[in-house]
Amino acid sequence: MTRASYHQRIGEIEHYFDRTALDAWKKLTGDQPVSGIRATVRQGREAMRSTLASWLPQDLSGWRILDAGCGSGVLSMELMGRGADVVGIDLSAQMVSFARQRAAEQIGRTNTSPAGTVTFKSGDMLDPYLGRFDAVIAMDVLIHYAPEDAKKVLEQFAERTRKSLIFTLAPSSRLLKAKLMIGKAFPRADRAPAIYPANPERLVDQLVHQPHMTGWKAGRSHRVSVGFYTSQAMEVCRS
Repeated sequence: MTRASYHQRIGEIEHYFDRTALDAWKKLTGDQPVSGIRATVRQGREAMRSTLASWLPQDLSGWRILDAGCGSGVLSMELMGRGADVVGIDLSAQMVSFARQRAAEQIGRTNTSPAGTVTFKSGDMLDPYLGRFDAVIAMDVLIHYAPEDAKKVLEQFAERTRKSLIFTLAPSSRLLKAKLMIGKAFPRADRAPAIYPANPERLVDQLVHQPHMTGWKAGRSHRVSVGFYTSQAMEVCRS
């Protein structure tokens, strides 16, 4: 992964979420009615978020977790409620502002002090100034990078993660490729940044066999496929 290619991709992703489809994603990640394709995407994302959260201990007291690509902050808030100190980071400053607003409203409704803490930031998920973490979660983030670049992103996460990396990839299949081709028929204003199918098991196997990944091993795997949403959860943890 060259810095030039990485920054080009994050620039494209930031432009999409901040200037092209912000309102659509607010609806998708909220509780407003949606229809058609977006309804299946919402259902799939909710199932995936539940899966990723279930792979962490119920009691996360003392854990520091990076929610990479936090979006509207739903997962960050759930992990905070279980005691974690969460840093939610997203390229979209607008989505981060929305996440802060939702978090304040949720805490205000419960009128109780949360078990953990959450800090939302806009910027690069690989920024070393974010510090070290016990776990990193990247839900539907690495799907926007070519497999080789996604692997290098995970390598950099591993350098500052103590326990586990939990992430999703777009599993390569005829069905997914067909869905992506159909998606291209929609107006460009509604189109997300390119999704790169990968072989999740092969990518993880290559990752854990890197010389500098000694001590890491492949963990759980689970695929969620609902309508137009297809994503595969993967886990890599320190042995």
